[in-house]
Amino acid sequence: MADVRAFRGYRYNLGVAGTLSDLVAPPYDVIDRELQQKLYDRSPNNAIRIELTQEKESQDKYSVAAQTLNSWLNDGVIQQDTLRTLYVVEQEFTVEGKTYHRRGFIARVRLEPFGQGKIYAHEETMSGPKEDRLKLMRATGMNLSPIFGLYPDPENEVFSRLEKGLRSELPLVAIDHLGVISRLWLVTDDKIAGSVLSAMTDKPIFIADGHHRYETGVKYRDEQTEAGLVNHPDAPQNFIMMMLVSMSDPGLIILPTHRLVSGFTGLTSSRLKEILAPYFSLSEVASAQDAWDWVQIHGGQNAFGFYTKADGKWTVGTFTRPEFMAQLAANHSEDWQQLGVSILHETVLKKLLPEATGQTGTCRYVHLLSEVEEDIQAQGSDLAVLVPPAEMGHVEQIAGNLEKMPAKSTYFYPKLLTGLVFNSVKVN
Repeated sequence: MADVRAFRGYRYNLGVAGTLSDLVAPPYDVIDRELQQKLYDRSPNNAIRIELTQEKESQDKYSVAAQTLNSWLNDGVIQQDTLRTLYVVEQEFTVEGKTYHRRGFIARVRLEPFGQGKIYAHEETMSGPKEDRLKLMRATGMNLSPIFGLYPDPENEVFSRLEKGLRSELPLVAIDHLGVISRLWLVTDDKIAGSVLSAMTDKPIFIADGHHRYETGVKYRDEQTEAGLVNHPDAPQNFIMMMLVSMSDPGLIILPTHRLVSGFTGLTSSRLKEILAPYFSLSEVASAQDAWDWVQIHGGQNAFGFYTKADGKWTVGTFTRPEFMAQLAANHSEDWQQLGVSILHETVLKKLLPEATGQTGTCRYVHLLSEVEEDIQAQGSDLAVLVPPAEMGHVEQIAGNLEKMPAKSTYFYPKLLTGLVFNSVKVN
């Protein structure tokens, strides 16, 4: 079963480093150059300077990150906590006018390759990001941001045990560039921590976000083992820092990932309906909001909204031919075949539209209806597709069967911050 433990993390010494909101950063994979520079300008101690270091002519960015981290340690900007701790995090955020609170805790989790224990992946990974994160881990010897893990707990029993350690404590607070409020509490009571960790021993963990960094952790551990530097089962290289959230937490939401498709030049709603009619039940609606309302009311994974730039019209439809999907994706499970993103890509974007038009589409991805509407106003994509969000049950069922969901199937919002706590993977 999953081996989850309290640990002595490294955190900013706010008396030296500054205000926590000025020190935290999003994970590397959602930071563009503009945001990178803004975070650099916010503080000389912002976590961006090790999470996603700017290039320098004389040194590679990984060496610069290591030098920055070492200087922070030497100057007392970052210090190690004296007690083994579970780090409780609450994120307060707003989506489409509704406010949510997502709560979990950061711990060390023993590494194991996917498919060989009780830690499951739900996304495919790419070699480029893994190589980048491996070089950074080699240079710094740190987990800089937590993997996002989910565990089944219908009654939220685990977190209810943690709450006993929060009643008299005031949290540290950070507000990020999106206005998301993160609150951090430290639970050092051994009895409470022991109760929480014992409740986790029989639970599988599903990776929600951070697959590349998790696989990097496994690779780093294997390298260290081969080099003779891992000489004990409890050596720090055997573990990785992870934020653990109950699948039943009321603040756990999965945003849809809508597709903005370029490459189908001149595609009109009438032509789209002609192509899709043998496989979809289709009708027209007046606006993006109407289309999204229709998709949400339908409630199934087989419902979509299609906008065609060529004539500015919205078409909604349900996929009605599961046997066609089974033929196209015969090497995948029925659960995989029934996902909205699977249906869209396998039938519409890979098969029907390319064969009918002789064109190939390329996708951009957004999560909010307002972002789709902005693209339409800007005359951006040739085809916009509103896609129903995957649900936790899909993640658990597909990942639990050791199958990967299609790319961009899930978006767990908000991202977890870098800079709340760091975890050393060096031998002390």
